[in-house]
Amino acid sequence: MGSLDRSKRRVQLWKKAVFHFLLCFVMGFFMGFAPIGKNSSSWGRTASNLQSREIREFSPQPVETLHQLSKVANLKSSLIAETPVAVPAGSSGDSEGTSLLEEDEAELIPRKQLILITPTRSNDPTQGVFLMKMANTLKLVPPPLLWIVVEGQSDSSEFSEMLRKTGIMYRHLVFKENFTDPEAELDHQMNVALNHIEHHRLNGIVHFAEASNVYDLDFFEEIRGLEVFGTWPVALISANRNRVVIEGPVCDFSQVIGWHLRSENNQMDTTPSIHMSSFAFNSSILWDPERWGRPSSVQDSSQNSVKFVQQVVSEDESKLKGIPQEDCSKIMLWHLYIPSRMIPFQRSPSPVVQPGGTRR
Repeated sequence: MGSLDRSKRRVQLWKKAVFHFLLCFVMGFFMGFAPIGKNSSSWGRTASNLQSREIREFSPQPVETLHQLSKVANLKSSLIAETPVAVPAGSSGDSEGTSLLEEDEAELIPRKQLILITPTRSNDPTQGVFLMKMANTLKLVPPPLLWIVVEGQSDSSEFSEMLRKTGIMYRHLVFKENFTDPEAELDHQMNVALNHIEHHRLNGIVHFAEASNVYDLDFFEEIRGLEVFGTWPVALISANRNRVVIEGPVCDFSQVIGWHLRSENNQMDTTPSIHMSSFAFNSSILWDPERWGRPSSVQDSSQNSVKFVQQVVSEDESKLKGIPQEDCSKIMLWHLYIPSRMIPFQRSPSPVVQPGGTRR
């Protein structure tokens, strides 16, 4: 009997639960179709009133208040400006900022272009080796740099292919004339290069860089600072001699006060000489005759520009600036002389300029 009563009570509880669930479901279903009354509209108005109140609370201040604030700010700034402030001298931040500004300004200063003229020698089996040596040196020189290589006409394209592979800005000039005198050939090659510079009005510092020269890299930065003419000593090194001969100026800082004299056959040569690789000049003297007093009536390709440059260099020592400026006795260029028995066709070690434009 007890088990039957408990089962009846469980059935009644389930019936009550199902009845309440169905009643709530039906009420909720019909309430969903009921129309919106006045309470909802009043709620909407209340929300809009709250929103407008918030807007009024956060509205901008009147113009007068802003003017007052600006006056206060100006007063504070004036007081701050008048109050002395102790600034530490030589602070690391200021020094670093100054050094950075100086570096930026230095980078903005353009470098002068270097125009290096290299003549070649006919029937010289070592010429290609020396040109490659010169190319490897010029690769280390910061631009702008123009390398002018002058060569006699030949069937070989060795020099042309080598110049293309260097990555250096160059101009390869070829002439058709034939020469038996090495001095005359050298003069003609230098004139071909100088006439090319004059015709195209190339602006820069011109230097005769023979292929057998050996350079200190600081030399190229030194000659960039030239305005007119510059000169320096050259060490002549020969394979068949046990000594080094110095040619070039003797200076007091950058002022030329004399010249190194050579002795030959136990006799001192009292005539000062200027090695062709021991001076540089501004290219404007070639294409700006009015500035330098050059006769403007002779402006064709047959003019001897080399003689004109030699004359200008040897006329007045005051026009020459010794390089390097601190002490132009420092050797920054070495000229290697190859003995004639090693080369079938050999010219003299290098042309030398004497006062008055003569050569020996």
